[in-house]
Amino acid sequence: MKPEQLQSVRATLRSPRRLKTEALAGLVVALALIPEAIAFSVIAGVDPRIGLFASFTMAVTISFVGGRPAMISAATGAVALVIAPLMRSHGLDYLIAAVILAGVFQILLALLGVTRLMRFIPRSVMVGFVNALAILVFMAQLPELINVPWLVYPLVAVGLVIVVALPRLTSAVPSPLVAIVALTLFAVLANIDVPAVQDKGALPESLPTFFIPNVPLTLETLQTIAPFALSMALVGLLESLMTAKLVDDITDTRSNKTRESWGQGVANIVTGFLGGMGGCAVIGQTMINVKGSGARSRVSTFLAGVFLLVLVVTLGDIVGLIPMAALVAVMIFVSAITFDWHSVAPKTLKRMPKSETAVMVITVGTVVATHNLAIGVGVGVLAAMAMFARRVAHFATVERTEIEINGETVATYTVDGELFFASSNDLYTQFEYARDSAPTVDRVIIDLHASHLWDASTIAVLDAVTEKYRRHGREVELIGLNSASVQMREKLAGKLNAGH
Repeated sequence: MKPEQLQSVRATLRSPRRLKTEALAGLVVALALIPEAIAFSVIAGVDPRIGLFASFTMAVTISFVGGRPAMISAATGAVALVIAPLMRSHGLDYLIAAVILAGVFQILLALLGVTRLMRFIPRSVMVGFVNALAILVFMAQLPELINVPWLVYPLVAVGLVIVVALPRLTSAVPSPLVAIVALTLFAVLANIDVPAVQDKGALPESLPTFFIPNVPLTLETLQTIAPFALSMALVGLLESLMTAKLVDDITDTRSNKTRESWGQGVANIVTGFLGGMGGCAVIGQTMINVKGSGARSRVSTFLAGVFLLVLVVTLGDIVGLIPMAALVAVMIFVSAITFDWHSVAPKTLKRMPKSETAVMVITVGTVVATHNLAIGVGVGVLAAMAMFARRVAHFATVERTEIEINGETVATYTVDGELFFASSNDLYTQFEYARDSAPTVDRVIIDLHASHLWDASTIAVLDAVTEKYRRHGREVELIGLNSASVQMREKLAGKLNAGH
């Protein structure tokens, strides 16, 4: 850790109040991670211990090497969906090998500066990402509310009342922890039969051990695992960087995205060699940690991993008694506080450009439909680019004027606006070729003082314009090009075989 990061950790450890907040936050996160890790293990087709060990190793490792304090990394559904086909076709050893290779890919991508691509994700996609995550967190709770004993519903309702109302009375203890403890005690003492954590699968009884995947070190093996490893690396980085940006906004602090990227890679390598299924940042538990419990340092992330291991290994019988209704109530609360309600308020929708709202809706719809955040964000960015290009394309205008200069009639076309593939396509049709070829016109000038040539498409269109004037017996004079546009035109003019 860097000196300033060590100083932050030391400050937390020296403050009893701050340490209590971080410790209790870590405990709540650990309790919330257990059923999800088991559920994600089922999705990936592995033993629940594989998911639980992954959550432990990811959280502990990233607390040291990550770039965003208080962000939680663990086994996730997105990663589970990516690697599940490999598990089905080739088994656990190939899956672990893919996790380790994904970590290597993430380190390489960090060194190549992939984090700089975050600047190209517009706000509307970010809002869509947050809202889609909130919806997915809520949807993930629905199976626990369908075809269950009727007592589950009042338990969930009471849990929601506790997590919402308790902070108005006291902030000494995180309300999600109070809800979990209170509902567990009630369920045990009242001896009611409702689904519990132990129903999700067996909890581990020993510590994770060093694991070397038994796969042949051949090109064929690399060809098998590389596509899955690259997909996992990209999905994991995207989710982690987007979550880090969200935490930055909530805490009004900055994080080191490059460090977070290679930190995720290191965490996945460590997780793979300890027999875990890999993972990335988890939005739900991060929101519990940062928003629900008020954690701000690496201590909470570290303790979340430690508490998770202690709970499932030494207190597995007790943890197994926690009713799923308590965890469902906490996650519904997390979903509600994660969703950006301001973004869908009627006043906001009325003020926002329709294209921005459309991009947000497209992002949310794609994520919810595919359950894949990477696909949703990718589609959202493409939609934003298309709408931006469409909007900017209409800003380029051409105005024709005729003036007398030294006894000659000069037709001048003033082009105003940025010229690129979308806006320059209509440029060809905005010149009056026949009129300018009449004897009454002596010269044709295209004035580009108020524009800029951005790409080869624009050069090709200008070539086509000058060629058509040439066929009409007129030479065209281009004036006002800035230095960058001149260099591009000198390099490409006449070499693109443009024609209309």
